[in-house]
Amino acid sequence: MASSPSSSSPGSGWRLTSDLDEFHSRAETFLHSAPALHTALLSVTDTLRTRGLHAYGDEDPLFGFRTGGGGDDHSDGVGDGEGDGDGGQGPGAGEPVVTGAFLWTPPHFLALSPLAEGGGGGDADAAVDELAAVLADAGLAPAGVGAESVTAAAFADAWRRRTNATPAVNFPQRLYRLGTLTPPEPPPAGGARVATGADRALLVRWHGAFHEAIGEKGAMGAGEWADARISYGGVTLWEAPDGTPVAMAGNTRQVAGQIRIAPVYTPAHERGRGYAGAVTAEVSRAALAAGADEVLLFTDVGNPTSNALYQRLGFRPVRDFTQYRFTR
Repeated sequence: MASSPSSSSPGSGWRLTSDLDEFHSRAETFLHSAPALHTALLSVTDTLRTRGLHAYGDEDPLFGFRTGGGGDDHSDGVGDGEGDGDGGQGPGAGEPVVTGAFLWTPPHFLALSPLAEGGGGGDADAAVDELAAVLADAGLAPAGVGAESVTAAAFADAWRRRTNATPAVNFPQRLYRLGTLTPPEPPPAGGARVATGADRALLVRWHGAFHEAIGEKGAMGAGEWADARISYGGVTLWEAPDGTPVAMAGNTRQVAGQIRIAPVYTPAHERGRGYAGAVTAEVSRAALAAGADEVLLFTDVGNPTSNALYQRLGFRPVRDFTQYRFTR
């Protein structure tokens, strides 16, 4: 990675750093101001802080934040008309307010906060263009970007203009937030339990099967993922009456009051029996009992079955997100 430990670009509000502590201290208030929109950045940052800088790969991660510019993308309603944060909390006295952030854990895509709220605008467009310029001038070449859909499209276009790369939609997603939990009635036979170290081999196998089914490589290796989730009780299994696991639902650790459910997986031969809905409802219930203000999950926009299931459980759409892959 062609980056210095900490750098900024003249004429740009973006600062790049490889220092996780600097990123956390400067961007924390901004990320916490809209936990739903920043769920991916919050959970990845939390994992890097708890599991180490190389939890997602051998290369050092890169972080960035933008100050100034008068960004106000956290004062508008989101999805259901409710605000996602007051957007008015700032850093310590004398420090400029952070208005955007990203993190990049190569070889994975760059994860970017919303910058082009409501279709863009002068400053939002400038923020996207400046980031593309700063990264390209530093000799950096992310394989893609993932962000709220308007921001993702704007950055993909800026990156195309800056580098002549060809962007292509890789994975469209929809972010949901739990309203009133409505567990399936009647529930399927069996019950839920939190996975333990004795389930590690099963979790590794199902992690691989899940990502094979969606056609996407996992952000973490299967073993590292299983160990991380087991360490805090981050996977719940639904068991048939004879004790056989038939489905799982994972959850991130609680950060900024939000917990995100991921992944939800049922082996093909067990599908259609209500296990996915039951285990998702149980994880949601446990998250609320643990004090979470928001329970979130992403779905594949193109999967009507999963979108319908989560809406029956009480999840409501927040915003669409898109991943773009860059090719030369």
